[in-house]
Amino acid sequence: MYDSIELSKKTENIVVNGDMKKYYRFRATGFYGRIATADTVGCNLRCKFCWSGSSVWNAKNTGEFYTPEHVADNLQKIAVKKGFHQMRISGGEPTIGRRHLITLLKNIESRFLFILETNGILLGTDISYVKELSKFKNLHVRVCLKGSDPKEFSFLTGAEKGFEYQIKAIENLKEENVRFNIALVSTKKNNEDFYKKLADLNLEQTMIEFEEITLYPKVRKRLEKEGILNYFE
Repeated sequence: MYDSIELSKKTENIVVNGDMKKYYRFRATGFYGRIATADTVGCNLRCKFCWSGSSVWNAKNTGEFYTPEHVADNLQKIAVKKGFHQMRISGGEPTIGRRHLITLLKNIESRFLFILETNGILLGTDISYVKELSKFKNLHVRVCLKGSDPKEFSFLTGAEKGFEYQIKAIENLKEENVRFNIALVSTKKNNEDFYKKLADLNLEQTMIEFEEITLYPKVRKRLEKEGILNYFE
């Protein structure tokens, strides 16, 4: 077991240098109906189903440091060249390196929709972060919940706690009027208790998508090692 907040701090020391952050590639992808993507390095969770590989598990030796202006410029060049209207950061946790992310968003033209894919841990521990994000009207936050309750969260991530931070992130986003949706990873066939929890928080109208886990060879091998491959096949 590990502490996701402590891991956030340790990871930031590796992947953030001033206002620069590590990335390992920039690309055009077909997700969300085509989107410009910057793949960042470093995460504060160690999900057993994670596809990212070295960008998460070997952050120290992966990627190069880029300024937020450089990242924004790369994304916009890809979007213009391909005729895309959306962009995102993937591959790691984009909320690690707050100053970097906020400056990056300031450099994205308002005509582009920026999709922030996050596990929500840091947005749930500090509402001031969400308040800063609320200033960007071209932002949509996609919060990926790792499990539908604290027990499943720990089962899937190996973290001691964190589910409560994810739920708090959703509450904070709603309170600050930031557009968001939920992506849920769950091994359960019945998630009625989860839906009830959302209803209790007046979040029953929130859009929920179920995250599909692609069994890449490295992912399959890791799940086999953990003895939980059967949950994902």
